[in-house]
Amino acid sequence: MLDMLNELLWGKVLLVLLVGVGIGFTVASRFVQFRYFGQMFRILGSGQAFKRNKHGHLSSFQALVLSVAGRVGGGNIAGVAVAITLGGPGAIFWMWLVGLMGMATSFLECTLAQTYKEAEGDGTYRGGPAYYIVKGLGKQWRWLAAFYSVLLLLTFGFAFTALQSYAVATSFGDAFGVPVLYSGIALAMLVGLIIFGGIKRIARISEFLVPFMAVSYIAIALLVIVMNIGEIPGVIMLIVKSAFGLEPLIGGGIGAAIMMGLKRGLFSNEAGLGSAPNVAAVAYVPHPANQGIVQAFSVFIDTVIICSATAFLILLSGVYDPAAGAGVEGIALTQAALADHVGEWGRTFVSLALLLFAFSTILYNYYLGENSLNFFSRDNQNLFNAFRVAIVLLVCWGATTDLGTVFGFADVTMGLLAVVNLVALILLFKCGLRILNDYDSQRRQGIKQPIFDANQHPDLELDPKAWELEPEEAEALKQRLESAPAK
Repeated sequence: MLDMLNELLWGKVLLVLLVGVGIGFTVASRFVQFRYFGQMFRILGSGQAFKRNKHGHLSSFQALVLSVAGRVGGGNIAGVAVAITLGGPGAIFWMWLVGLMGMATSFLECTLAQTYKEAEGDGTYRGGPAYYIVKGLGKQWRWLAAFYSVLLLLTFGFAFTALQSYAVATSFGDAFGVPVLYSGIALAMLVGLIIFGGIKRIARISEFLVPFMAVSYIAIALLVIVMNIGEIPGVIMLIVKSAFGLEPLIGGGIGAAIMMGLKRGLFSNEAGLGSAPNVAAVAYVPHPANQGIVQAFSVFIDTVIICSATAFLILLSGVYDPAAGAGVEGIALTQAALADHVGEWGRTFVSLALLLFAFSTILYNYYLGENSLNFFSRDNQNLFNAFRVAIVLLVCWGATTDLGTVFGFADVTMGLLAVVNLVALILLFKCGLRILNDYDSQRRQGIKQPIFDANQHPDLELDPKAWELEPEEAEALKQRLESAPAK
């Protein structure tokens, strides 16, 4: 039953929706992910990216690293290995394509999440697909928002949390011989200490942990690439040929390459899934498109940089034979590949990298689950505390359990999540373009940092408290409005 649903969702429905929304918004936005690629670095290099307002809302950079914490996880290490094992090297090409088109999709969904965010009484924001479905499409769509929130809780709050714990425990068992129960208990204790501190504590931990782990992993991959620089052109040709079925002995052919690239690519970067918008909405930014641009960059970091790093580690090693495949799969394949390059300490390095990746992802998954519960009940602290306890127990359970069925279930619920969110994005397509056009218009006027004036969009019925400007921004906006008639 799960296999049949997965084949329907991933082989047909999502293939059309993901490609349609990704390419559609890329063209309609005049290739926003490439036009503003340089702007991604300028935003992150400016003080604006680290700015918090008087209420202590998360900064744009904190929201970025929190979403990267979620995107960069087991999918980048174990997921890429699975994609190569089952779909051949060509799956990496389709992961790249999903990532590049997904940058536009992520821009759209995260810009909408910022636009329709709501202010909370404790100095934070809430937002995401459930919120832009209700506020953007109307209250008659509340049932769809509720359905999305339930799927989000099941997929990220429960299934993916258990899967990340399983990946860490099995990896440590392979590298160090640590019993999975001990790994599960230790991980659960660390998670519990952080999640009971709320989103701000999670963001502070991620702000330090994510850059460290990403840079370390990329550095070791670059070392391997430099050591094998002469073989890089051949590996790239292998990936491209395999992607179009020109290497008949590799993987399962073009169909398997496309399906694995699509599925593992989405699992890794989550563009179109609607998970990242839950985090994108919590940041304080002067314009919704700011966070859309930043979140598009997080997809690039995840898929084009980190997934590629894992792919080259594997394909440049002597462990993977393109014709015969590999004797090991998943995380063990990545560990064996790096050990082949640098010695046995490479196996340890992959385990530690996976620990950091999975740990940050579990924190991110917890927040998504909390956000889904918040959609139904905002002030029930007993409910949230019960959920936190459940997460701690789930981390222990996931580490000690064979999760084959959970993998299949998670693929189905993830597919349904994507369908619901992508349908909402199609219906809100024009609204996303409208916000982008507002940003583009201000940039054409020479304004380096566009400011969003919610009063100019009364028909969107936005939360005015969520778009209260800082004094200097309000003054800058006032001056622009006063000078506009003269121009």
